[in-house]
Amino acid sequence: MRYGSIPGVEKRVSRLVLGSMVFGVEPERYANTVKLLDRFVEAGGTTVDTARVYGRGSSERAFGQWLKERECRDRIVVIGKGAHHDSLTFERRVNPAAIHEDIQTSLREMQLDQIDIYILHKDDPDVPVGPIVEALNEEVAAGRIKVFGGSSWSHQRIAEANAYAAEHGLQPFTVSSPNLALAVPNEPMWVGCISIAGDPEAQAWYARTRMPIFAWSSQARGFFSGRYSPEMTEGATQDAQNVIRTYYSAANWERYRRASELAKEKGRSRSQIALAWVLHQPLEIYALIGPATVDELDDCLAALEVELTPDEVAWLNLEGERVHVPLAR
Repeated sequence: MRYGSIPGVEKRVSRLVLGSMVFGVEPERYANTVKLLDRFVEAGGTTVDTARVYGRGSSERAFGQWLKERECRDRIVVIGKGAHHDSLTFERRVNPAAIHEDIQTSLREMQLDQIDIYILHKDDPDVPVGPIVEALNEEVAAGRIKVFGGSSWSHQRIAEANAYAAEHGLQPFTVSSPNLALAVPNEPMWVGCISIAGDPEAQAWYARTRMPIFAWSSQARGFFSGRYSPEMTEGATQDAQNVIRTYYSAANWERYRRASELAKEKGRSRSQIALAWVLHQPLEIYALIGPATVDELDDCLAALEVELTPDEVAWLNLEGERVHVPLAR
């Protein structure tokens, strides 16, 4: 495992972060939850990404139960997310009342006293940043969260929030969680999502500020898994339809082809090459992964062993020319 550090979080933060969308308290789902978490920790993983909306709370309860059973809270960095829009009405909930409500509910569901890194799951550009920063600082002062940030917040909004914090002597946003993957989206996968893939201005801002990035959908929602092909134009599930709508483009299929070529040469899977590409970006990157099985998790973990040259990183993203380097014998 590789690690980084986040200001305000004393524990090591693993560069691969285990997502919890498949966690659940139902017997079969909980058994799988335990297998995934046990394997992740065995491999050196320390950081788990949770959210109030995953499994309508079942995911948080399952994770909290595992933490209690394993008695390992002191070794795990917990990421919590809240203030997501209403899942039925899409009503925006990025406001102080929702922030306070979701944090306290998440703590209760996970049986925790404190969340290490709290991330607003969505933004509402129509809401001034001041009350949001104030509300998050109230949660820090109460000891319920340590540091905070935003998911799918533009870098301009984060800069605005941090300017407000500096002006008022408050704690600023410490982290950000946009989408970043080798595949560049045609459009947002879900309402309000922000990707910095294919956005040189945003990437330059993150390179300059060195703000830690928790990149969600770091493997482009399975686009590189082999489940998709250019001839497949209709998905059997809503998730597959989202992938087709979001990622099908001539440029992404060329990235897919290049990842396949490099995978064959290096004796790796295509998904491992795509994930390694994210980890090789010149940014403070932590890649969120969402394996549904232990085999999928092991495939992700093996991406940590993949070394890419700067030329290969650029070539995968359709930039520059590839310089072939002989493999060590």
